[in-house]
Amino acid sequence: MKIALVDSGIGLLAAAAAVRRMRPDADLLLSADPDGMPWGPRTAADVARRAMECAVAAAERQPDALIVACNTASVHALPALRAAFEPALPVVGTVPAIKPAAARGGSVAIWATPATTGSAYQRGLIAEFGNGAQVTGVPCPGLADAVQNADSAAVAAAVAAAAARTPFDVHTVVLGCTHYELVSDLIAAALPGITLLGSADAVAAQALRRIGAEPAAAPPGSRPGGLEVILSGRPSPTLPPAALSYPEGAALTAIPGHNDAMARS
Repeated sequence: MKIALVDSGIGLLAAAAAVRRMRPDADLLLSADPDGMPWGPRTAADVARRAMECAVAAAERQPDALIVACNTASVHALPALRAAFEPALPVVGTVPAIKPAAARGGSVAIWATPATTGSAYQRGLIAEFGNGAQVTGVPCPGLADAVQNADSAAVAAAVAAAAARTPFDVHTVVLGCTHYELVSDLIAAALPGITLLGSADAVAAQALRRIGAEPAAAPPGSRPGGLEVILSGRPSPTLPPAALSYPEGAALTAIPGHNDAMARS
């Protein structure tokens, strides 16, 4: 079983780590686009084109499912990706966890990139899944870039600024960018008592459901899942250095069988 993930950068690590927790025996194929990132400021057509290029590079390696582990790409590229690859290759997009956040009751904030905050896409999600809850969009300028570059000082400054913009009566914060889940501990520390909801676990579970697989511990004696990395269409022997500064990235590259999987690519 092989699960591919597509994103502009290392935001895909959160969903990859979730797949690894649910199915330690699954092979992972990570296809990112360092040459074209960030995708957020690009036009919709350009995002769709670059996401398609990453997906094609992944599909050539015959995965069983493809996760679009990026909110921006899910908005602009998901219909085209599904038209190109389904039903042979199930494609799973990433949607902010607004519905479960609203179901918890109380007011909700969505932390997202400035381009997403206030967009027609986010307004539509709130209208469809907000269930009448008070939902506030909180723009987080610079946070995704800081996470991508593993710039701890810039991450801390961006998190503090976003926390200051979050209404005091908020009960739940939705992490509306996959990069943010890599620093959820820092966000939680800046928002004491507030519940954080990301998308990684739900996306991973949906990908497994689409291929008829269930979360399960690896059977005794089974081989651990391998890892392949593609950066802007080029096979890479490892993840970008910044990815290794996060537990999710370090754990993926530390698994036995990593080098063998890379050699096969």
